[in-house]
Amino acid sequence: MAILSTLLSIPVCGALLLIVIPQDYSALIRSVANLITALALLTAIMVWQQFDPGNAAVQFSEFYPLNPKLGSAYALGVDGLSLPMLLLATLLSCVALLASFSIQESLKGYHICVLLLEFGMLGVFMAQDWALFYIFWEVTLIPLFFLIDRWGGKRRHAASLNFVLYTMGGSVFMLLSLLAISQYDLEQQGSLMVAMGQAAQSMPVLEQVLVLLGFLIGFGVKMPVFPLHGWLPLAHVEAPSPISILLSGILLKMGAYGLLRTIAMLPVAVKLLQPLLASLALFGMVYGGLLAWRQSDLKAMVAYSSLSHMGVVLLGIATLNQAGLMGAVLQMTAHGLLAAVMFLWVGLLYQRSHSREIQDHPGILPTLPRFAWLVSLALLAAMGLPGFLGFIAEFQILLGGFQQWHWLMLVFSIGVLISAAYALRTLNCLWQQRHGATVLALADLNALEFSVGAVLVGGLLGLGLMPDGLMHLSTATVSRLLLVFE
Repeated sequence: MAILSTLLSIPVCGALLLIVIPQDYSALIRSVANLITALALLTAIMVWQQFDPGNAAVQFSEFYPLNPKLGSAYALGVDGLSLPMLLLATLLSCVALLASFSIQESLKGYHICVLLLEFGMLGVFMAQDWALFYIFWEVTLIPLFFLIDRWGGKRRHAASLNFVLYTMGGSVFMLLSLLAISQYDLEQQGSLMVAMGQAAQSMPVLEQVLVLLGFLIGFGVKMPVFPLHGWLPLAHVEAPSPISILLSGILLKMGAYGLLRTIAMLPVAVKLLQPLLASLALFGMVYGGLLAWRQSDLKAMVAYSSLSHMGVVLLGIATLNQAGLMGAVLQMTAHGLLAAVMFLWVGLLYQRSHSREIQDHPGILPTLPRFAWLVSLALLAAMGLPGFLGFIAEFQILLGGFQQWHWLMLVFSIGVLISAAYALRTLNCLWQQRHGATVLALADLNALEFSVGAVLVGGLLGLGLMPDGLMHLSTATVSRLLLVFE
């Protein structure tokens, strides 16, 4: 079996294996699920080791026709855009399960749903056929619905239904856009994704614009893009913290990844809608930052900060130049790691204090040294300080935006300052000397919890200090993508 199919089959085989394990064997269920996600991560690392960064073409290609008349096929492959997301998805799946020891109810169902969610996410990033991409996109909805609805907070039923309705509504527009392109004669170029890309560029300009708007709605719901973000705060707050790690760390990136694939199909429409994309991005940055600054609930603050950070990604995509697109790819990775570590420490804090309110934890960090390191570095990374990957990504996007729009990037700077404001406010509260008996009674991170957080923070620091490897991974693919806009 080819390596990508092997990687895709690992979480499915793991889920099937868990089905036959009795529910009472909780330790065995946890061990098998963690082993499966670790095996998927190792396989993704093998793909990375064999990947040629200088080759912009799709690598490790697999192609098996499914419907010759339609041109659809089981087509997998990776390039410089999908490989970083593949590594991120497998890493955060491991992190999510390691952070799931607080889950005690219906363990088998929970771990099966997480493995099926990983299967859907990996499929989205590896699919080289739009029909296959759409199937994997929809597959992620099923396990995520149950994960929120079954193991979420008090408002979990509303949150899960809200998420599914928003995402399915967006998927309808995506499907309509795909059907509009499929009405044209598709040249057989190896897969439906390539053929539809060729057909889309021959469409009338007005139709290209309408198709791009359909994709923007479909992918914009998942990113999310203002004003399609209504599902985000409730879903993030009510989902179990390990699932929030996947929801914010990976699921949001699926929308940005899909949009990156789309702009290469519709270059004329993208140029016409470039001002709209930039406006939505800048407004989303400032709006998300202001909403995050207003929150007293730590989980809601992190959720709204995701809206702001994904606005940065959209701005990078809207620049349509090398610096901006490279910054968008870097920001997707940076925010994936950052969101994971932020939701991790918020979830661990909630397990101990049963509260997510900032004012309930004054002066907590001076008494908990491991928590202090993890929380402080996470919030400093959220500010985009030099030394962290977020700084490199935001600088690239700022450079690309200044090349395109010049002094309009002052709005970008305002968004960065707002991010710094809510991060510093939180740090100030958690570090102040005033604290109560409840705070003094809290336990510090254990070795496993600290190790998981250290891996995520280490990734942000390591890639921030030495970003060349990550940038080299995507440079050739980004350069090839830009050729369609010349």
